[in-house]
Amino acid sequence: MFRAGQKAGVAVSGGADSVCLLYALVELAPRWDLHLSVLHLNHHLRGEESRRDAEFVRDLAATLGLAVAVREADVGASPDNLEQAAREARLSFFREALAGGAVDRVALGHTLSDQAETVLFRFLRGAGTAGLSGIRPVLAEGIVRPLIEVERAEVARFLGERGIAWREDATNAACMFARNRIRHQLLPQLAREWNPAIAETLAHTADWALAEEAYWEAEMDRLAARHFTEKGGAVLVRVDALAALPLAVGRRLVRCAMERAKGDLRGIDFRHIAAVLEVAAGAGGSGRVQAPGLDIHRSFAWLRFARPAGNRVPERNYRVPAQVPGVVRVPAAGLEISLELIEKAETSENSACVYNKEMGGIDWQRLSGPLEVRNWRPGDQYQPQGSTGAEKIKTLFQHARIPLWERRDWPILTGGPDIVWARQFGPAARFAAGPGSKVVLQVREAEAR
Repeated sequence: MFRAGQKAGVAVSGGADSVCLLYALVELAPRWDLHLSVLHLNHHLRGEESRRDAEFVRDLAATLGLAVAVREADVGASPDNLEQAAREARLSFFREALAGGAVDRVALGHTLSDQAETVLFRFLRGAGTAGLSGIRPVLAEGIVRPLIEVERAEVARFLGERGIAWREDATNAACMFARNRIRHQLLPQLAREWNPAIAETLAHTADWALAEEAYWEAEMDRLAARHFTEKGGAVLVRVDALAALPLAVGRRLVRCAMERAKGDLRGIDFRHIAAVLEVAAGAGGSGRVQAPGLDIHRSFAWLRFARPAGNRVPERNYRVPAQVPGVVRVPAAGLEISLELIEKAETSENSACVYNKEMGGIDWQRLSGPLEVRNWRPGDQYQPQGSTGAEKIKTLFQHARIPLWERRDWPILTGGPDIVWARQFGPAARFAAGPGSKVVLQVREAEAR
C-alpha cells in the first residue's frame, strides 16, 4: 500500500474509522517514512453538523501538526442518488489530489465490517463474482484501505483505550438507507441465528472473489484482443466466436464488451448479459437488447455494443462534391475515396475493368453532371456491373450480409441524378469501363488514416 518516502493523504470524515486510521498512520509514519496530510470533503448534507465536522477535522489536523485540505461540495444539488453522488464527489477530490501530485496515496478508513456489508448488499442485488469482490484494498490509481482487515469493534477499542474523540454522523443510524438496515438489522440477525463470524465469512468471500477477478481481468484482456473489433466507440463481436466459448467465458466476454462500450457497468445485471447471449444464439440473424446506457444490436454474424445514438437521421445524411483527381474523406464511414483519371495508354485492356473491394473503373466519357459522394438513402437502386438488372441497394446489403450499422453511412458516387458507383458493389453497368474506354476514372476506397 505504501512505499518509503511517499506522501499519503488520509481521508478523514471525522467519524470513528477515519480518525482511527489517522492516528494509526501517525504512529506508523516515522517507521514507514510517510509524509502525512489530511483530506476532508464537506458534502453539506447535514447543514450545521457538516460545518462542525469540517471544523473538527481542521482542529484534529492542527493538533497532530498536519496540513489539511478541505473541499466543499453541494452534493444535495445532484440529480443522482445521494449516497452515489457523495461517493463520486469524494473520489473526484481524491483523484485530483493524486493527479496533481499533492499526494502519492490516499488512505481511506474502510474496515472489514464495511467489506462484509458491501458483499452482502451486492449479493442481495444479484451481483456476480466481480461485485462480490467487494471493496478493493488497493486501486491502481493510488487509493488504499489499510483497515480493510480490521473490524469496527477493534476500531472502537483502539479509540477508547487512547481516549480519542470522534464525530458521530446521525445518518449512520437512519434505517431509510439500505446499507444501514444491513448494518443494524440484517447482519446482527445473521450473526445471532446463523453464523457468529458472518462478517469475517463475507470478507473471506470478497478475498476469494477478488483473486478470481484478478485472474479473469488478465484473461479478458487476452480474449478481448482476439475477439473485439472497436470502431468509433463501439465494440463488435462475432456471434460464432461467442458461441464457441464456454458459457462462463461468454458471459464475461459480453460483460467486458458492455463495459468497454459504456465506460462502466452501472445498472448492468445478469438479465442483460443473458439477453445478449440469447440474441447471439438465435437463428434469425438479427435482434436487439437495450441496457442502461447501451444499445446492443445483432446483424447477421455480428453483435455491436454501443451507447444509444438517439435520432441521427436528420444529421447523418452527407453530400460532398467529388473533385477529380482528389480524395473524398467520409469520416462517418471511416473511409477515404480517391478518384484518379487514367489514360488508356497507361493501363492494360483488362485492368480498365477491374473492380474489387478496393477499386472500380468507370468510363470517364460516359459521365455527365457533377460528381458527388453521398450516403446511401432508402429507395436507392442501380445495376452493378455484372448484374442482370437494377437492384435496390438495400437488397445488395442483404445479399452481402452487411450489418445494419454499417449501412447508415455507406458511400455512393453519383454523376448528376445517376448512381455510378457504390462502395463494395462497384461501378454501375452502364458507366463501367470496358475494352473500348479511352479514359478511366479509377475509384479506390481505403480506411481513413
